[in-house]
Amino acid sequence: MKTLQKIVIPVSLGIIGLLILNSCSVGIPKGATAVKNFNSGKYLGKWYEIARFDYKFEKDMDNVTATYSKNPDGSIKVDNKGYNYVKKEWKESIGEARFVNEETEARLKVSFFKPIWAGYNVVDIDDDYQYALVMGNSLKYLWILSRTKEIPESIRQRFLEKAKKVGYNTDELIWVRHN
Repeated sequence: MKTLQKIVIPVSLGIIGLLILNSCSVGIPKGATAVKNFNSGKYLGKWYEIARFDYKFEKDMDNVTATYSKNPDGSIKVDNKGYNYVKKEWKESIGEARFVNEETEARLKVSFFKPIWAGYNVVDIDDDYQYALVMGNSLKYLWILSRTKEIPESIRQRFLEKAKKVGYNTDELIWVRHN
């Protein structure tokens, strides 16, 4: 019995460790490039979610916003809010983002449940930091963000074309309602 325990416990811990590491993917989809010369100070503040895929953690939500602010340790506080129109209640999730490389490259990792991190890559942004296209670490995660509740058609088309070129099926996007 002791011999079995000596094998089972380390193997189990190894498998759990691999699962955690695998869930900590902070990559960027093939063919995508994060914004260079990124200004994190200009990115801070409130953003409205204009479009997304149907993620389990945002299911049945509208009026979704993300507010980014600087933490004392240099990381970025992520405060996501949205209204679940089925349960008729507001939801909020607070997380943390850190740069994968330099602060001038818009490749970040974000965590709402440490030690699990996910990729957050700003791949397109206008010069005034009013509209952003954000990709996760795979083709399952995509967001279109705006400083206002609407987005100009020209920016919408630009972002959709860029996402399609990377391989996203933009027909599956949910266009978020804001009241």
